[in-house]
Amino acid sequence: MSEWLAMATWSPYIAGAGIGVLIWTVFLLSDHPLGCSTGFSNTAGMITSVFSKGKTTAMPYYRKFVPAVDWHWMLVIGVVIGAFLSAYLSGTLSFVVVPAMFGAAFGPSPALRLAVALLGGVLAGLGARWAGGCTSGHGISGTLQLAFSSWVAAICFFAGGILVAGLLYGFKVIQVGLP
Repeated sequence: MSEWLAMATWSPYIAGAGIGVLIWTVFLLSDHPLGCSTGFSNTAGMITSVFSKGKTTAMPYYRKFVPAVDWHWMLVIGVVIGAFLSAYLSGTLSFVVVPAMFGAAFGPSPALRLAVALLGGVLAGLGARWAGGCTSGHGISGTLQLAFSSWVAAICFFAGGILVAGLLYGFKVIQVGLP
């Protein structure tokens, strides 16, 4: 079992089946869909409520989603801890500010890399809230429930990812031949 946990990469089929079992278990035990973006908006709400003197909880969004440490928030913490443990156990743990691929395309500036990462994170968070869910909420939970909006969102996630990666790193034509 420990050899399996120490693998640097897992079969996408096994990982996908594991995610499927996870989401069934989440629905069975909590009757709620799996999603992470609410945890991030809860964090923003908890932080701003410290400084806003009640203005945050008066906002319509935070009346519907009360900022608190709940299971969404704990899921985000679990993802961070799980990623750390996975990298540590597989021997691939490293701290890199400017990944090689980014450095090759845009230069070695840590400030630029951190600014781009922050901007990307903010835009992804805004997009997730605007879409009513993130990749896990729509892509896993929503598609499992056969929600049309989630299928549209998942298709847009992939299309947007392909488009942005192509714009940033250049489009390359891949020719696939039949045997």
